[in-house]
Amino acid sequence: MSLLSWGPASLTPVAAPADDGPGNPWFSWRYVHENADAIGTALRFHAELTAQTVLIALVVAVPLAVIAYWIKPLTAPILALSGILYTIPSLALLSLLAPLVGTTSTTSVLIALVLYALLVLVRNSLAGLTQVPPEVVEAATGMGYGRFGRLLRVELPLALPGILTGLRLATVSTVALVTVGSLIGQGGLGDLILGGFRNNFYRAEILTGALLCVALALVLDLLLAGVGRLLTPWTRGRAA
Repeated sequence: MSLLSWGPASLTPVAAPADDGPGNPWFSWRYVHENADAIGTALRFHAELTAQTVLIALVVAVPLAVIAYWIKPLTAPILALSGILYTIPSLALLSLLAPLVGTTSTTSVLIALVLYALLVLVRNSLAGLTQVPPEVVEAATGMGYGRFGRLLRVELPLALPGILTGLRLATVSTVALVTVGSLIGQGGLGDLILGGFRNNFYRAEILTGALLCVALALVLDLLLAGVGRLLTPWTRGRAA
């Protein structure tokens, strides 16, 4: 029996209902075994959508942070705009995007998630850039670096700890927010959770989706923490 039937635009829960009681446990290895393929599909979809969101948001957020760093009058408007986008309720945002990209399109969920991730990434990237010591910037200028050369060779590498912190926060929050896509059948593990509630409170389905969501967030956070340690060896020496 397959829990999810994968269509061109949605994941649809089709698990049999389960009554509340001893026959409806919170966790069941039998449920996991019988629905392994469907659970794996949901997990892969969740991870892929998270990765796409974070990468796109990073590509957009870092240039915005650089613009805010270079042009001080634009700092407040850029931060305000990213903050306003973050305050829009997820259901309302999906409804606003529906006429543009489709009611049950993965693209609508992706756009919404990118907009939500921008606030964390822009703020942390800008914080990392502003924390670069002025004397280091002056020294780089004295060595003949132009604005772009100084940014690429000096400022961005020194701002990397702040950027990576924002990346970790954005990744964990995105893993949680992907589940909101279950409202339109594009929520990955969220489809398991919502499907469990719809299937007469199917506990094993609900808890399996929730546990995998938490595990995915922890694994990605630890992975990014390890990448951060590799890319910023000077921070380890400072901590020691």
